[in-house]
Amino acid sequence: MGIDHPLMELRRVSKSFGRQRVLDEVDLRVERGKNTVIIGRSGTGKSVLLKHIVGLLRPDRGEVWFEGQRIDNLRERAWVPIRQQISFVFQLNALFDSMTVLENVAFPMMENATGRIDRPKIRKLATRCLELVGLAGFDKKRPAELSGGEKKRVAIARAIAMDPAPKVILYDEPTAGLDPQRSDVINKLIREMQREVHVTGIVVTHDMKCTSDVGDRVLMLYGGRFVVDGTPEEVLQAQEPHVRRFVRGIAEPGDVLAFTAE
Repeated sequence: MGIDHPLMELRRVSKSFGRQRVLDEVDLRVERGKNTVIIGRSGTGKSVLLKHIVGLLRPDRGEVWFEGQRIDNLRERAWVPIRQQISFVFQLNALFDSMTVLENVAFPMMENATGRIDRPKIRKLATRCLELVGLAGFDKKRPAELSGGEKKRVAIARAIAMDPAPKVILYDEPTAGLDPQRSDVINKLIREMQREVHVTGIVVTHDMKCTSDVGDRVLMLYGGRFVVDGTPEEVLQAQEPHVRRFVRGIAEPGDVLAFTAE
């Protein structure tokens, strides 16, 4: 296709909240068609990084690029066509309890429609997206009737329910709160979206099983910077102390001292 630039890129992005530096000159190139996984402890800036990608936060310094265009300096109105190419699967799913499953999936298409709304077409596409995530026949159910894993699948169906399909899906802790078997379903589904919808994935998680199952490339945030960058296998074998402790689930020495001092 002659496209040699990355799908998305962060260039020396820094972000602070008060005196706390959350991102410290972060560089990231997201290659199209791949799943990039960002791991790290809670509060290290993983979700902050995602919010920079969709313009919910602007960097204090640095640049954010999408499809060869700088986007962090755009006016809010200019973000509309960018966001129409990026979907977000929220950690808590963000489903509307008052709507049916089908209405939840169709909602973004209804909101983003320009001109006359083609309801039959939108309904057909929403139904197809539910079939893709294994929820055929769930159209009339309400979120309260669903399990945690089913709600997550509805959220993924809503994320891909665009015409054309999104170029990238951001997954914020996609397996949080799910048991191992339901987590495995979501992991397989993320891979399925990559293959069937040809979508690029950016996954934020602290679940190492999810990391290994869905990641083509894995980076770990620590102290505002990436301290490792490689395949899941390379990250699991990394010798950097913070990375080794994280992937093995071992507390940092300072955490233990803080706990015993209380």
